[in-house]
Amino acid sequence: MAEPTQERRTDYGPPHYEKFLPPIIKKNYGKWKYHEILKPGVMVHVSETGDKLYTVRASSGRLISVDKIRMYCDLADKYCDGYLRFTSRHNVEFLTDKQENIDPLIKDLQEMGHPVGGIGNAISSMVHTQGWIHCHSAATDASGIVKAVMDDLIEYFEEMKLPGKLRIALACCLNMCGAVHCSDIAILGIHRRPPKIDHEKLHKMCEIPNVTASCPTAAIRPATVDGKQSVEIIEEQCMFCANCYTVCPSLPLNDPLNDGVSIWVGGKVSNARHEPMFSKLAIPYLPNNPPRGPETVEAVRGLVELWAKNAKKYERMGEWIERIGWPRFFKMAGIEFQKEHIDDFKHAGLTYKRSTHLTY
Repeated sequence: MAEPTQERRTDYGPPHYEKFLPPIIKKNYGKWKYHEILKPGVMVHVSETGDKLYTVRASSGRLISVDKIRMYCDLADKYCDGYLRFTSRHNVEFLTDKQENIDPLIKDLQEMGHPVGGIGNAISSMVHTQGWIHCHSAATDASGIVKAVMDDLIEYFEEMKLPGKLRIALACCLNMCGAVHCSDIAILGIHRRPPKIDHEKLHKMCEIPNVTASCPTAAIRPATVDGKQSVEIIEEQCMFCANCYTVCPSLPLNDPLNDGVSIWVGGKVSNARHEPMFSKLAIPYLPNNPPRGPETVEAVRGLVELWAKNAKKYERMGEWIERIGWPRFFKMAGIEFQKEHIDDFKHAGLTYKRSTHLTY
């Protein structure tokens, strides 16, 4: 009799998430009735079975060491039977079914220097990109500005005194590895000058067809310079995206004098009350001033407090601006209208318009 063939493996990739769920979540999967916020940074989910799962959310850096992860794990072992998770906005959440563990856990987190909050009508931790620490196309720092902004606004993380949720993001260039396209307030690093061409090295280091094909606006074309094969850039068409620099190190884009940040407002992902919204430009340019970026911190605080003072309850930044009108928002914020504010992008306006809200 022939031996049975081994069962073919069809599941490749990361392990299935079910293997890592806390037992209480496995038991009540799909049976949760409601959740409520008990206090800043703490919420409870209640199941049809009566089981309760408590979540404690603390701020965390995006870039953390193995030592820090071990500290988190020690707390999870001590209070949460070893279970924790990270959110998409770099918060760390501890999950427990024991209510008596909440306050001791919060005390230990605060002693470690990790404030608890970011749930409900508060600022969550900022999602951000690599920045200068690990990106070749970054126009600004990421970790430094995020740390400075959150230090300044920490009261709005630890308390729930804002009208509604506030999500802040930072992307260090317009390729947007961060969620700046759909955040209430977004900080976006910008280049303002086209790449510098190193004609001496370009033909040795780069494949010219790849370089020309990398440009989304067709601003790069082949050229012969001093008898050497190279490229030329039509500056009027350059959008400073650094795609060319990604494939060709002879086209550096970084410029200490002209690089900086812009501030965008009004985006959101939520479908509540209003369909999702894209962020729109508020402040076209602020200079890089590392490591704390005081100009950026001041601008963000001004926008947060302006919205907090004038918005209705649960009204997001973009909903408030839409209600009062952009001209009035610019006037209230003291922002001078400039040519960069002209929004003439119409491509795929309907193709990308997908929502539960029937507004057209």
